[in-house]
Amino acid sequence: MKRTVVATVAHEIPERPPIRLAVGQPVRVGDRDTEWPEFVFVTAADGAGWVPARNLSASSGAAIVLTAYDTTELPTRAGEVLQVVAEDLAGGWLWCRSREGREGWVPVDTLDLGGEA
Repeated sequence: MKRTVVATVAHEIPERPPIRLAVGQPVRVGDRDTEWPEFVFVTAADGAGWVPARNLSASSGAAIVLTAYDTTELPTRAGEVLQVVAEDLAGGWLWCRSREGREGWVPVDTLDLGGEA
């Protein structure tokens, strides 16, 4: 059985479109997030978004993507059951799949990690 979690509160997603970064892709690293200190704001040729600093060759200025990353976030409703696909507990997020098949990152602090029986 796959691990499930339950959203304890709704998670709203940002209005900017997600970006998908590939290994070797050049990016420009901006500010570090104050709420999520593991993340830095990057600008790539096809957009911008928050990425774990450990996925990049440098934490400021010009950098190269070392680990592919997708910034897609999954909107949730309180009480919604989600399947865990991948974990970034150091960063505070889980990549989850909804029952409708949508996927994206959800903040751990909006989830009950005990899941569904």
